[in-house]
Amino acid sequence: MRAVLVLYFKYFLQWDDDFATTIYHTFVALCYLTPILGAIVADSWLGKFKTIIYLSIVYTVGQIVMAISAINDLTDTNKDGNPDNLPLHVALSMVGLILIALGTGGIKPCVAAFGGDQFEDHQEKQRGTFFSIFYLSINAGSLLSTIITPILRAQECGRIPQKCYPLAFGVPAALMVVALIVFIVGSGMYNKTAPQGNIMVKVCKCIGFAIKNRYRHRSSQYPKREHWMDWADEKYTKLLIAQVKMVLKVLFLYIPLPMFWALFDQQGSRWTLQATNMDGDFGVLIIQPDQMQTVNPILILILVPVVDSVLYPLIAKCNLNFTPLKRMTVGMVFAALAFVAAALVQIQIDQTLPKFPSGTASQAKFINMGNMPLPIKAGTQDFTLEAYTATEDFLTFNEPFLLVLPNITYVGNMKDGSRNTIVIFQDWGLQTVVPFTDLIKKPEQGANAIRFLNGFSSVLNATAGDLDFKEITTRNMSIYVNVPQGNAEFKIKNEAGDECIYSQELGFGSSYTLMILPTFTFGPNCSDSIRSVLDIRPNTFHMAWQIPQYFLITVGEVVFSVTGLEFSYSQAPSNMKSVLQAGWLLTVAVGNIIVLVIAEAIKLPDQWAEYILFASLLIVVCVIFAIMAYFYTYTDPTVIEAQFAEFDPDEKKRKNSVEMASKNKVPPRDSSSDSSSDEDESRQSKM
Repeated sequence: MRAVLVLYFKYFLQWDDDFATTIYHTFVALCYLTPILGAIVADSWLGKFKTIIYLSIVYTVGQIVMAISAINDLTDTNKDGNPDNLPLHVALSMVGLILIALGTGGIKPCVAAFGGDQFEDHQEKQRGTFFSIFYLSINAGSLLSTIITPILRAQECGRIPQKCYPLAFGVPAALMVVALIVFIVGSGMYNKTAPQGNIMVKVCKCIGFAIKNRYRHRSSQYPKREHWMDWADEKYTKLLIAQVKMVLKVLFLYIPLPMFWALFDQQGSRWTLQATNMDGDFGVLIIQPDQMQTVNPILILILVPVVDSVLYPLIAKCNLNFTPLKRMTVGMVFAALAFVAAALVQIQIDQTLPKFPSGTASQAKFINMGNMPLPIKAGTQDFTLEAYTATEDFLTFNEPFLLVLPNITYVGNMKDGSRNTIVIFQDWGLQTVVPFTDLIKKPEQGANAIRFLNGFSSVLNATAGDLDFKEITTRNMSIYVNVPQGNAEFKIKNEAGDECIYSQELGFGSSYTLMILPTFTFGPNCSDSIRSVLDIRPNTFHMAWQIPQYFLITVGEVVFSVTGLEFSYSQAPSNMKSVLQAGWLLTVAVGNIIVLVIAEAIKLPDQWAEYILFASLLIVVCVIFAIMAYFYTYTDPTVIEAQFAEFDPDEKKRKNSVEMASKNKVPPRDSSSDSSSDEDESRQSKM
């Protein structure tokens, strides 16, 4: 669903690039914040199996609502192809996305942890293989979706044929229903671990008590303890304290990780928008901008088995200690290199883009629709236009200019920041000047913006397949129509029903004005009287140049994300697997929030500079993480838990007395005064 989400925001809900990117990353952040809720529900109430089922239903409902929100005909009462109540579509979209975020986020920590629960403690190698296959299967689904969903979106549906977002959102909803049924059918095969109480609340209370107790005993007269969590010893068991220590140690290590996800998740936003300004013609197939994301899951399917079965064993044979944290550090470096590659690609793209006017400047192109050469003086520039031709490029003017023609003088007082085409018609040596407004940005989604200039003596109508340019009066310009890449066939008709066919090969992201000359006549050679004027050059930098950055980010993902999933599970106490998985997923949420903050706080004039900024920040964070990883000590939660599983009866009695005292609102005894208290009790017994 995310494959087309940013394009849905931009083209259906009509949001600009920055706002579409902001909402996209807000949604992704929400998807990775809700795992905390899912972990609490699973570990303390429903268990992982039921949590997955119930929240998958919420997930599916959200997808259905999203599909309904994208139905254009829902509010298109006047049948003009545009929704009449856009706020309703926005509201439904937000409801759908919130439900999806709640559902997908809720099941995220449970699915990975539930899979890990199917293995015994001695099956560490098999569990590691499971996490690789688990990640592999996710990306197999991602590959299918990033290929199929854009194809579904490209279909036309509705009373007025338009991009079919309802189909793109509806098919995943149906597949989610199928997946849920399959999961439920396998119920009898699963090892279902029962929930062990509200562990998240216990952890928070334990941490809170340790902090409060440490503050109460901050004086130097109290002896220091090995770890600050040991100050919870008066109230909580050594087992729980040991488990909390393990969790906090890993969570502390997670602090630098969000920066990786800040870069990684821009594949679905900035990199997709980057692809809209590139040439997607691969010869045998045409790649849409949102389909370029398929490179990531394709590479995942290739690299995960290679890395897991070839690279890691090879490194082990070389006696190199390539620990999980070292792998994750290497993954961060690769992600930073990917954004350096993206910046280099962006620099090349920028060189191919037209220089649109900004500030008080304006631009103009001149077309001579007369049958004789025309000397022109526009401001300080003198040139001659041959019959039925146009200036090759737009001329830039910083102030109103005087257009001097043989028989007329025209004041070019154009709007600041605008592009204009000034058409000069000639009648018996006399000139008539008619200005038209041009596009000031590249056409969207790699389409080609086409319009007709009617120099013929009667009203005409033009179509390109199902696309209609509407009625074109004489000496007037048609509306712009976005025509897809390929060999476009245009049909020009008059009121009498005569027809002329004109063909032109179109690339990606261009704009043309098709001039129907005054000499135009219907017949077999009618296309000879139609001239094509290039207003915006097509995309020339090929989309294949994005492959290196996708390769680098995917290598980074394989050695960072797959390792991180396994590391989170292996270092988590038995009753906190989902909690630590949620903590891992929380780093993704924070990463997307970082994108929002940086994008809003730092407005860089060039996109390539923003890519370099993100790469630089990740390198800095990577160094910090490497230092933290160097001092990290790996633990075996099973061994530690076994050490504390059976504490001595005296400690059990003391914990019970503390709990009773707290219920009776009697302050717990301080450990430092235990000996004196014991002496008092001895005296009282003797008396």
